Amino acid sequence: MNIELENVCKIYNQGKANEVKALDAVSLSVEPQTMVCLRGASGSGKSTLLSIIGCVFPPTSGKASVAGKQISRLPARFLGLYRRQVIGFIFQKFNVLPELSVLDNITLPLLPLGISPAARRLRAEPLLDKLSISHRRNFPAGEISGGELQRVAIARALINDPPFLLADEPTAHLDSKLSLEFMEIVSDLKASGKTIVIASHDPLVTDHRNVDSVIDIHDGCIAH
Repeated sequence: MNIELENVCKIYNQGKANEVKALDAVSLSVEPQTMVCLRGASGSGKSTLLSIIGCVFPPTSGKASVAGKQISRLPARFLGLYRRQVIGFIFQKFNVLPELSVLDNITLPLLPLGISPAARRLRAEPLLDKLSISHRRNFPAGEISGGELQRVAIARALINDPPFLLADEPTAHLDSKLSLEFMEIVSDLKASGKTIVIASHDPLVTDHRNVDSVIDIHDGCIAH
């Protein structure tokens, strides 16, 4: 269940005056049950690379394989279905809906699957306990702290029990204490068998003892 990219390119607005090459001939391999960090400045291409790994969109050219499935040419609908099966994604700004409860935010990915409210609650309870936010389950997400919001985002990413957990600048809005807490949580998830890929330039992330490798991205290329 690894990730393989070969000569991956991503061009936005291809053929137009505002064409941008975000990735240029990127090749990499991520082994199962490892934690890898994509490091680079803003605009380096690391978030685009994370999005391709996360089946958000396919590359413009090159080959991309996630958990043994070629995703390079999958139509958007099938790419979305596959993403729900194998990828948990933690967004930079958490992307929670402030008016919904913590529980409802965590179980949102289950709605398209037709799972009953009772079954959704049952699936969420172990995550609420694991991440120490059970006492917040019925609070509107807009009324909890930043550290708790991060835990809600992690729980939502894990609700389908995906083998891969991806995070885009997950500590950008956290102080150093909460950033280290986040790294301990994902370290535990790695130990439980998850494969973790984090896009970040935060030294608290990139220098963490449980990060197996750091891949430097510069101007859409892997720096060697």
